[in-house]
Amino acid sequence: MMTVIKLGGRVQSDPALIEGIKKRWAENPATICIVHGGGDEVSGLQRQLGREPAFVNGRRITAREDLELIRMVLSGSANKRLVSSLCAAGVPAAGISGEDGSMLLARAIDKEQFGRAGKPVEVNTHIVSTLLESGFLPVISPVGTDIDERGEAMNVNGDDAAAAIASAMKAELLMIADVAGVLDAERRVVADLDQQRTDAMVADGTVNRGMFAKLEAGFAALANGASSVRIAALAGINEPSSGTSLSLTPSMT
Repeated sequence: MMTVIKLGGRVQSDPALIEGIKKRWAENPATICIVHGGGDEVSGLQRQLGREPAFVNGRRITAREDLELIRMVLSGSANKRLVSSLCAAGVPAAGISGEDGSMLLARAIDKEQFGRAGKPVEVNTHIVSTLLESGFLPVISPVGTDIDERGEAMNVNGDDAAAAIASAMKAELLMIADVAGVLDAERRVVADLDQQRTDAMVADGTVNRGMFAKLEAGFAALANGASSVRIAALAGINEPSSGTSLSLTPSMT
């Protein structure tokens, strides 16, 4: 079964990450691809340049002048650092972005509110499949192309990008976060979560903004063809029972 693994920016600095991916790849070669974030690094560079990062429900407001910075961090340093570490560990990784091969075509969410931030509306997975068939692990930066202004980049939230790719490939979506899963009001991991309970947790403030974006993307992935969705900590890469599994309908158990 194909699995799309979304790595949050903070997880990428965990020393155990590379060994975890190496183990998964060795046991299931050519069945995973990685989509990575790098939001903290982008925010840090924005602040160095005198720009204060701004978000709405976990999604970055992106001015046009931020796009080259985002390309530089996500498709440049963050992507190549991860690829280099994997290759050094013996994993044949190849770094690409959503702009390569017109993989991710996105449309602006709301230009007035979010600027150059968009959501994927078309996904061309040919380049991913080609890399996998050639024995490479695709490592994908979530920068897409504006479907309405071809040639222009679009900042795509990493969770949305991973969800769209998983949907297009009918794959499992595994979202690796810096928490063990979705937590309830007592900070316990919720093993199974449906849309109805999620709505209640959002309404009472149990779910924060960052997790809201993951859940929204996860349920969208299920609705659009992903085989399954799970949110877990780093250990979840090799522990299929850990974390929180999402479902569109309430569990009957």
